[in-house]
Amino acid sequence: MTDQTTADRLYLKGLAILYERQIGLWMPIMWHLALRGHTGAMIELADWFSSDNSAKAFGTPADAFSAAGLYYRAFQKGDARAAKNAAMSCFNRNDMTGYRQWLTRASKAGDAEAGQELGYFETRLWHSAARKVGRLRPKQKRDEFA
Repeated sequence: MTDQTTADRLYLKGLAILYERQIGLWMPIMWHLALRGHTGAMIELADWFSSDNSAKAFGTPADAFSAAGLYYRAFQKGDARAAKNAAMSCFNRNDMTGYRQWLTRASKAGDAEAGQELGYFETRLWHSAARKVGRLRPKQKRDEFA
């Protein structure tokens, strides 16, 4: 017998549709789960909404259906990954205050990697989105497993 709930199986089906190109529509599945409090679905939707790195697409935490609102609600439910993803989304929009705030939240929620990043608090990163906001730096040894 498996420990997966029906929501977890549905979530995995939505991910398979999205990333493995299986037949189906992933977004209605994710919305169904997100509206019922599934944090993984909230994070997937928020990542998709904030993929263009614009401030308008990110929204505010008060707007429950914006990327910021979905990240915030998933974080409130105890998912540290939501805070880490929100931090990276802020960095990609060149919002260093939001980046630091969300890294702090992720660190307090138990994300050790976020704690390390907060210790470094780099204003330049090596990934391609950093180039778009003028914050690119060369890749370093500590980036090997990122």
